[in-house]
Amino acid sequence: MAEAGHRIRARHEFRGMRTVEHFFTVPLDHADTGVDAETITVFAREYVAAGHSAEEAENLPWLLFLQGGPGGRGNRFGTLGGWSKAAAKDFRILMLDQRGTGLSTPADRKTLPLRGTAAGQAGYLEHFRADSIVADAELIRKALGIPYWTIYGQSYGGFCALTYLSFAPEALRQVLITGGLAPLTGPADDVYRATFQRVAARNAEYFSWYPEDRETLQRIARHLRSTPEIMADGSPLTVERLQMLGAFLGGNTRVDSLHYLLEDAFTDTPDGPRLSDGFLEQVHGIVSRASNPLYALMHESIYGQGQATAWAAWRVLDEYPEFRPDADPLLLTGEMVYPWYFDQDPALRPLREVAGLLAAKNDWKPLYDVRRLAANRVPVAAAVYSDDIYVDRKLSLETAATVRGLKVWETGDFHHDGIADDGEGIFARLLGMVASGRS
Repeated sequence: MAEAGHRIRARHEFRGMRTVEHFFTVPLDHADTGVDAETITVFAREYVAAGHSAEEAENLPWLLFLQGGPGGRGNRFGTLGGWSKAAAKDFRILMLDQRGTGLSTPADRKTLPLRGTAAGQAGYLEHFRADSIVADAELIRKALGIPYWTIYGQSYGGFCALTYLSFAPEALRQVLITGGLAPLTGPADDVYRATFQRVAARNAEYFSWYPEDRETLQRIARHLRSTPEIMADGSPLTVERLQMLGAFLGGNTRVDSLHYLLEDAFTDTPDGPRLSDGFLEQVHGIVSRASNPLYALMHESIYGQGQATAWAAWRVLDEYPEFRPDADPLLLTGEMVYPWYFDQDPALRPLREVAGLLAAKNDWKPLYDVRRLAANRVPVAAAVYSDDIYVDRKLSLETAATVRGLKVWETGDFHHDGIADDGEGIFARLLGMVASGRS
């Protein structure tokens, strides 16, 4: 394996913590370690509680946090709170900007054309899955001189943690996972069949709390079918994009905010009722992928194992006609990605052909080693949320049963954003579970 180049840009201390900004040079393709191999930059920020002296901090064990996504940059903490406050008591935290995100070498509509044709861009993005993220982490660990570390994976970060356990378990002291036990085998279709059902149930639950919002949603949909409404980036708000407000349904901490958004929908104008600027601005922040295009480009590939995903959510939608944009009543969707995203979102439109090539790719490399997971010796604890609409409970428990020694805490008290709800409590509980299983 190649060595990572490493430089520190800056150190800062504020609001009870010290930070260090690290930049690492890593191969684009970890299988190509030749002297002329292409490299990219991966950024990570170190957080240490200021209550630790410099000497104490040097002796703290490391915790690598793997963010959700794909395409989500590492958290930017203004202060330590929630899970990070709990972790900083005992760890130096390394917050990774996974390749293509944040201050790492970017991958978006502005930079990807540097790769040439759509085929060249798709070939480049083949190196942006969990296997490459784990290989980056391994080079970073060695560059920092860390013999082994704890990793904490949230959502997609949990998928990456399972890849880490599959291919480099010797680097891991213990593993914590929240809302992120990936299915280890099977087509992406299985994932979407499960999640469509859970999203339907969550719709029913939400509208039982706010029955007036069902009519508001229908009114907005009727309005959009007859009256164009344009958002700040010049793109239209369509009924399909309106359904993307289902992103609110995935959390405990934000589900009620959907009600506050919908109550701002209409304003009176000389031309009659129109959608308010405030509503359109908030919706744009949800439906635009300008800040995380890799989410749309790579989302289904995280389930790709030796076969094409072939727009799985779009195909499975045919089995659930109640989610169609012309359905009455209208239902909100979850995290599914559809081909029309690349027609309606200006940030994605130049990448439509690239997305199609990734969806058609039928030789994705394995992301997990099931036999190695079955022989696992690393202490692992995972929070499984019973009603998670993004990572299905049944599929999660099937994975948990495959990983030797993995301890599950199943709870119905949280949804997918549990660590935003009680991150400190969840982290402490999982850490206690792995501590009790460590020899």
